Amino acid sequence: MSAFEQPKSFAFTGENLTRAKQHMAKYPEGRQNSAVMPLLDLAQRQHDGWLPLAAMDHVAEVLGMEPIRVYEVANFYTMYNLKPVGRRHVQVCTNICCLLRGSDDVEAACRKELGIDFGETTDDGMFTLTEVECLGACVNAPMMQINDDYYEDLDAKSAAKILKELKNGGTPKPGPQNARKGCEPITYKGKGA
Repeated sequence: MSAFEQPKSFAFTGENLTRAKQHMAKYPEGRQNSAVMPLLDLAQRQHDGWLPLAAMDHVAEVLGMEPIRVYEVANFYTMYNLKPVGRRHVQVCTNICCLLRGSDDVEAACRKELGIDFGETTDDGMFTLTEVECLGACVNAPMMQINDDYYEDLDAKSAAKILKELKNGGTPKPGPQNARKGCEPITYKGKGA
C-alpha cells in the first residue's frame, strides 16, 4: 500500500484545457495523441508536481487514447513524477559526463545538506532528492536541476551553497556556477581575443 493517497478525480482547469487544446492543434488531424507529453506536463504542474492515475486517465480521455498508452509514456520518462515530490525537486545527474566531472561529490553534498537519500523527501516537504540519468547539459557537467532551473559546473561547495540559499528562502542564480558564460569553453575570451 502506498504512503500517499491517489485522488479520485482530476480535470484540467479552464486555462489548462485551453493550453491543452493549443498543444493538440500543433499536430495534424488524427495525430493529436502526439501531444501526450505536453499534456502530461500540464497535468503534473496543475497537481503539485506529480501525476496521479486520475490525471493520466484524464489526459487519455482528452486525447482519445487508451489509458495504458499514457501510463507507458509517464513511466518511461523521468520528468514525470508518479508520486508526490517536495516543493523543490532536486534532480542530480549521475550519467557518464557528470560522473567523470565529479557528480559523486555533488550527490554527497546534496545528501548531506538535505539529510535525505535519493528517492526521499525532507520531513517538511520542501525537498525531494532524485537521481537522473541525463539532463542534457553535458558540456556544463556536473549539474542538477531544481524544479525548472539548471545549475551547472557544480562542485560539492557550490551545490551545498545553492541548497542553503533555497532553504533560507533565496533564489540562487541558475546556470554555470563558475566563470563560464553559458556553454562556451571556460577558456573562451570572446571575439577578437
